[in-house]
Amino acid sequence: MSALEHLPEIDNGLLRFLTCGSVDDGKSTLIGRLLFDTKTILADTLNAIEKTSAKRGMSAVDLSLLTDGLQAEREQGITIDVAYRYFSTGRRKYIIADAPGHEQYTRNMVTAASTANLAIILIDARKGVLTQTRRHSYLASLVGIPHLVVAVNKMDLVDYDQAVFERIKAEYLAFAAKLGIKDLRFIPISALEGDMIVDRGERLSWYDGPTLLDVLENAPAAHTEQAEDFRFPVQFVCRPQDSANPELHDYRGFMGRVESGEIAVGDAVTVLPSGASSRVKAIELGGERLPRAIHEQSVTLLLEDEIDISRGDLIVKSAEAPEPVKQIDATVCWLAETPLSPARTYLLRHTTREVKAKVARIDYRLDVNTLAQEETAGLAMNDIARVSLKLAQPIVADRYADNRATGAFIIIDESTNNTVGAGMIG
Repeated sequence: MSALEHLPEIDNGLLRFLTCGSVDDGKSTLIGRLLFDTKTILADTLNAIEKTSAKRGMSAVDLSLLTDGLQAEREQGITIDVAYRYFSTGRRKYIIADAPGHEQYTRNMVTAASTANLAIILIDARKGVLTQTRRHSYLASLVGIPHLVVAVNKMDLVDYDQAVFERIKAEYLAFAAKLGIKDLRFIPISALEGDMIVDRGERLSWYDGPTLLDVLENAPAAHTEQAEDFRFPVQFVCRPQDSANPELHDYRGFMGRVESGEIAVGDAVTVLPSGASSRVKAIELGGERLPRAIHEQSVTLLLEDEIDISRGDLIVKSAEAPEPVKQIDATVCWLAETPLSPARTYLLRHTTREVKAKVARIDYRLDVNTLAQEETAGLAMNDIARVSLKLAQPIVADRYADNRATGAFIIIDESTNNTVGAGMIG
């Protein structure tokens, strides 16, 4: 009987998580196993991968095909882009990001990790902790993923030897001490055979901890672990033009998404960067009025006073208002093939606000393999560096460690409109 049949019907909220590690550690197979064992694969999809597996001469179904969806990936046998998959159990819904393993796709890893609340670092039991394992662990900590699970995979290829697992655990802990990771778990698994993924199996009796699904089911969802300040970037100002309805003549609603915290009718708010203050008169969602709004809800706020507000402004609680700034220090990952040029002007997009920005200085480039800080005059694709940026207009930002939404930004090339960099403030 599947372990899922014993789960109570409760809702632990949405969990976004990431799988990463070195090349061929079994990331795609692990996700395939999760989808397969939780019975979330459609019959026609299963039939298709069974046929593909047979064409390749495999005796069993190749579950990695569930995530290696691009034709180029199937031909090369590697994951070259971020593959997102969705599934649900009786307790919560999931969004999985399968990050690429190759060093030249560091930018894809950063993109996938930016919204994750948990990361699964896969390690091949035969190979132990590799350079790419360290790189992805560092990137996961850099982008603020609060929970890490180290899954020692392919235990079936080392005869489920506990000594192998303990040796890898000790080696990883010695490295992780440098990163300051707070919540770190270790699980021995076999993605191919299904041991300790959803069901415990019978070959890892020496391990008495939770299965991987148990950890996922009970992991905290985003925005639930600490009190957060209210942040509401304005996306659109709603001014209905309906001469037949006089009640709408003075309607002025500010539409957007609650990035963090919560707001209630009657709360005192401040609009930044102008500094104007008012109180919340009403909160609307889908034509209905709510007494309050919480994180990740897209709502319309109506204020008691007439205030000049436009797209890009930030509404906060008056007691939690940060100071607007025109220079920021940040860790930047360069995403573009064209190198960063300190002489150029770029567009910086922070929440819903866009301002022009120039590089004031590059403090150092980080070697993600050794964590060494190196002097550099520019950045190439996949480089990560500490950078100071001067802005033409002020933005209202938090430290990334305090708020991942208002502490992050992207850099845009004005001439091509391409996203060329991603940054974390603080």
